[in-house]
Amino acid sequence: MEKEIISSRQFMIITLLFSIGTAILIIPATIAKAAKQDAWIAAIIGVAISFLLVKLYISLGKRTPSLTFIEANEKILGRFLGKFTAVGFILLTFLSSGELLYFIGIFMKTEVMPETPTMAFALLFSIIIVYAAFLGIEVFARSAEILFPFFILIFIVFAVCITPQISFDNVQPILETPKKFLLYSIIRFMSIFSFPLVVLLMLFPSVVNVQKSAQKGFYIGTIIGGIVLIILIALCILVLGPSNTASRTFPSYALAQRISIGNFLQRIEIIMAGMWIASIYIRTFMYFYASVIGVAQLCKIQDHRPLILPLGLLMIGLSQIIHPNIVHSNVYNNEIWPIFSAIFTVILPLTLLIVAKIRKIDGNSQGENSNENQTNNNNHAQQDSENNSHNASEGDSHTESDSKNDAQDENKLELESQKGNKPNENDVKIDQDTNDH
Repeated sequence: MEKEIISSRQFMIITLLFSIGTAILIIPATIAKAAKQDAWIAAIIGVAISFLLVKLYISLGKRTPSLTFIEANEKILGRFLGKFTAVGFILLTFLSSGELLYFIGIFMKTEVMPETPTMAFALLFSIIIVYAAFLGIEVFARSAEILFPFFILIFIVFAVCITPQISFDNVQPILETPKKFLLYSIIRFMSIFSFPLVVLLMLFPSVVNVQKSAQKGFYIGTIIGGIVLIILIALCILVLGPSNTASRTFPSYALAQRISIGNFLQRIEIIMAGMWIASIYIRTFMYFYASVIGVAQLCKIQDHRPLILPLGLLMIGLSQIIHPNIVHSNVYNNEIWPIFSAIFTVILPLTLLIVAKIRKIDGNSQGENSNENQTNNNNHAQQDSENNSHNASEGDSHTESDSKNDAQDENKLELESQKGNKPNENDVKIDQDTNDH
């Protein structure tokens, strides 16, 4: 199967939308419960610390530039231990894909279509995910490029329309939250925003055409996604207040319901749903794609497409049983997910980087050696071609000299033959005397 390649710009857009993901709806309530009116400060600190994680992922990706995260586990940690950690990572991504389908179903049933079962939404959305996985990462990257301008446009319209209802009294007093709760809010924010970015190592840098530009795109996508979430959290606190934000399941959707310009622009909260569906599509696909590619590489299967449909059906079933209710989901996301995800998104990449440095596994040096070998081969080839051309020219000169010698020999033979055919003068005189007698 041919290797698929995406551009660095497409990777930046995927990073941006992936970092937002489900956070656009659920993260304001999560961190407002602990940080209250200082939730926006926790978000700013969380985005700043997230750059360290991005630096970690880029450093690890540069160690194995031609391998995915699953393949890097086996190369760095060895066959047995690498497969063990890869299985844990695949379980994390597959469980997350099923959980995101659950979020889609529960949101649409709670806020948009209360009489429709969650299974219907999970099934319809999974068809899009499975079809996108079948078409490949290049087609998915193009779809992300199409969704990106619409997402940014809708977000700008949403932020501008809700601005008249801002009340700065809702953020006062500033920095009143105890440090313990502020730290917990930062960790909770990062567990949803930046911890999942490790999944992008399934793309970076192995399927990106320009690695240096992709590194910048990694940072740019992360910071723009973080700015979007900071603005969203700040708007929720400024408009709804910290208590109202913490008590709602989807405060961003409730924020969009407050938009009212004049008496004609009202009830446009569905635009928030459109933004969320676009971002959660990116994150759900990446989780599912990482699971499919991970299973294929773990089992040494060349073509991953036969695995898409079975894993897609399992993902639909998992979405119906992973959380019995929304309370269980909130407890899992607040208490279990930060610890469970940190094992495979922070501790494992850090361990891989340390072991790679100890074992001196460096993709850059390998690349330099390959380039040197290629240069040496090219030089040898050039020398061989020069020698061949020189030998050919010498052969041509020898051939020309031989032909000249042959021509000279032929001329000599012709002269000799002419001399041989010319009668002698003495013989002619004797013949004349005999004739006279």
